[in-house]
Amino acid sequence: MLWKIIGIVAVVWIALAILGALIKGLFPILVISAIVFGLYLLYKAVSGSNDNNNHVSKL
Repeated sequence: MLWKIIGIVAVVWIALAILGALIKGLFPILVISAIVFGLYLLYKAVSGSNDNNNHVSKL
C-alpha cells in the first residue's frame, strides 16, 4: 500500500513538472500571438473601410 501511494505521488509530481515546463515555454508565444491578434483587430476596427465584408465579428 505504501508503494502504491509513493508511485501515485511520483506520477503526479512528474506530470506537474512536465506541464509546468510546457506552460513556461509556451507562455511567451501565447502573449505575442495575443498582442498581434489584438493589433490586427484594432487595425480592422480603426480602418475606414465601409465594406460589409470587413466586420470584426466575422473572423
